Amino acid sequence: MAGRGGPRTIYYTAATLDGFIADEHDSLDWLFVQEQDETGPLNYDDFIQDVGAIAMGATTYEWVAAHNARSGDAWAYDLPCWVFTHRDLSPIGEAITFTSAPVPQVHATMTEAAGGKDLWVVGGGDLAGQFADAGLLDEIITYIAPVTLGAGRPIFPRRYDLKLVELAQNQAFACARYEVVGPPTLWA
Repeated sequence: MAGRGGPRTIYYTAATLDGFIADEHDSLDWLFVQEQDETGPLNYDDFIQDVGAIAMGATTYEWVAAHNARSGDAWAYDLPCWVFTHRDLSPIGEAITFTSAPVPQVHATMTEAAGGKDLWVVGGGDLAGQFADAGLLDEIITYIAPVTLGAGRPIFPRRYDLKLVELAQNQAFACARYEVVGPPTLWA
């Protein structure tokens, strides 16, 4: 959790007002129609400059692979990437490692590979929760979109206390940075 010192492990994502990162069909169509200032508060370009390694779950990886195949885009990351999976997946870019190892073990390897830079948990929410459960998630940064889905993949399917440390507006989005405090102590 926060206060560990050294590079931070950050879950940087976008979510709907009702707390979903994807709809029930793993679609992000709701996200790409929102207006944002790419140089505004908590923007991706500033964030990624401080990142040295990334982690993602299998569903997120499969979404990226399918999106890239449809659009003809290349793998977007030139950073080492660990994909947590129990499935047989094919690499779509350089420096991708598929793993089913425990989060703490992979986190240590990622930290070494990041060379003093932060670690980014791309998604999904359950993977970010696994990092938190291991005491290895420092922050959650989220862009909250002005849309509701009613169902889908939750942003963070755990009961945790968070501390709001930054709040801003970036056009259509409310942008928030939270410090991960830990499992709730006042309510059970």
